[in-house]
Amino acid sequence: MKMSVPRTLAFCYLSLLWQRETITLSDLLRFVEEEHIPYIHAFQHFPEEMKLYGRDKGIFAIECWPNYEVIFKKIIEVATFLDLPRFPDITENCYLHPNILCMKYLMEVNLPDEMHNLTCLVVKATGIGEVDFLRFDPIAKKAKTVKYDVQAVAVIVVALKLLFLLDDNLEWSLSNIAEKYNKKNKEDKPWFDFRKWYQVMKKAIDEKKQKWEEARAKFLWKGEKPLYYSAIDRPVVYKRREMVVSLQKQFSTLVDSAPNIEKKKPSSFQFNWTEEDSERPCFHSHSLQGVLQQKGQSLRTKNSLYWLSTQKFCKSHCKHVTTYEESNFSLSYQFILNLFSFLLRIKTSFLHEEVSLIEKRLFKAKYNKTNKKSSRSRKARKY
Repeated sequence: MKMSVPRTLAFCYLSLLWQRETITLSDLLRFVEEEHIPYIHAFQHFPEEMKLYGRDKGIFAIECWPNYEVIFKKIIEVATFLDLPRFPDITENCYLHPNILCMKYLMEVNLPDEMHNLTCLVVKATGIGEVDFLRFDPIAKKAKTVKYDVQAVAVIVVALKLLFLLDDNLEWSLSNIAEKYNKKNKEDKPWFDFRKWYQVMKKAIDEKKQKWEEARAKFLWKGEKPLYYSAIDRPVVYKRREMVVSLQKQFSTLVDSAPNIEKKKPSSFQFNWTEEDSERPCFHSHSLQGVLQQKGQSLRTKNSLYWLSTQKFCKSHCKHVTTYEESNFSLSYQFILNLFSFLLRIKTSFLHEEVSLIEKRLFKAKYNKTNKKSSRSRKARKY
């Protein structure tokens, strides 16, 4: 297995995972996009004595951003190839534990702090917070790596479904109740209003997406130091590069007259919410009293219903879920998936699959019943 730039990135993540650093794979890939980590034009940072040409062009001439799923597969490939030993355990105090990551992403998407209690219950009920489940052991017979960030986000999606159902009906009726309560009791702790949160987050995510798309459109794929196959091609390649640079300068003076903004320092947070901002209200301190009810000594959700993201898994040994089609799901569920998918820079179907796997662990009895019914119906068809 020959080394490449994507495999180098996978190797970097393995070192971060070994040290249990406070950085996820999605953060690492985003830092690459924001050019905090050399990737597209990594060869430009090499010293002058390192002359790259010929086959080197095929290695370092990267023309696409790193993909989460691709890098994730390469992480397992590299770890297995190097025959790495069992990685240090992910304990409850570790940043990569689902309880801590859930807290981080709840803050990121401006959801109430009280939701953390529910996400912890989901983590405990599914067993995904156990040390054995979170451990990465490349030399084991069934080597697996947990998608720590995607898993934590999927837990939040399940918690939102437990609270609001997300069927394009219940969440809005609960919002009406919260809105009426907040108008009558302005001095009390406000109840969480799903509709108001949706409006704030939609505006914020649309602005973020627009900036992200503009940055991608303006990105220069050709580096200052062009790569060439041989010494014969060198003068031609450099001459073309000079022409491209001169044209870019001419167009930049015509189109973009604004001064270049300094690059921000890398941060694991893409959104910052403060109580003082009136245009972008913060929902962290809002109460879930409108969607919870007291039963004895415990709190339960007023919503007693739940719909599973999917009940159909592949018949093969891979246990993958069926393809995600937006038309089959509510608009609220689509919005939640799109929101988190953009934050992690992953495909919506990738997150939907993780949500389905967590639901399968949470509702084992329900899945077993549906599987038995489907097997009985298949037998009946045979006879």
